[in-house]
Amino acid sequence: MGLLDILLGRSKPVAPDLDRLFALPSAAPALEAGAGFTPTGLGAVCFATVQGSDSEQTHREVQALLDADTERTGPPVRLLPDRHGYSWLVSHRAPDRLPLLVDELHAVNSAMEVNGFGPQLLCSLAWFEDRRGRRLALVYLYKRGSFYPFAPLPGAGQRRDDALELQVRAVLADDLPTEPDVGHWSPLWGAPGL
Repeated sequence: MGLLDILLGRSKPVAPDLDRLFALPSAAPALEAGAGFTPTGLGAVCFATVQGSDSEQTHREVQALLDADTERTGPPVRLLPDRHGYSWLVSHRAPDRLPLLVDELHAVNSAMEVNGFGPQLLCSLAWFEDRRGRRLALVYLYKRGSFYPFAPLPGAGQRRDDALELQVRAVLADDLPTEPDVGHWSPLWGAPGL
């Protein structure tokens, strides 16, 4: 960052730190105790869709890597497009296997980064649910190195439970690096798991 950047108030972007994903399993007990949410076993990585053989080859390699896990039960890893032009690599694990799910999310991000697709990575998420059936995603913003809660309200329409999101932020303040700018707490309508 140069002198001109300082004078103009520009800040240096936070470098992605994929190891922050590993904070999710240790934050899960605080989320359950403070808000009543437990893991569903569903997680995903979102990235901007890139056309070309290199991109398709990377996606196949990532899927093969994750599907080769001999402990995997349930559906295989899937690559899903959404209506906004993004792609989601979706993984399912048993709800009590959150550390394995996080390992997979980390592996997907790492493989894409190593293969030159880091700039296309947008976010990773893990879904949680409470006894009343409310859904909550903890979203890791790749380019900002921080998490935020996304709590869609059940039923028709695209509405969020803002109060729940703020409650979860407070509950997890000591356990996850939370995104301080709520303007970056984007709704993820159409994300796998909604």
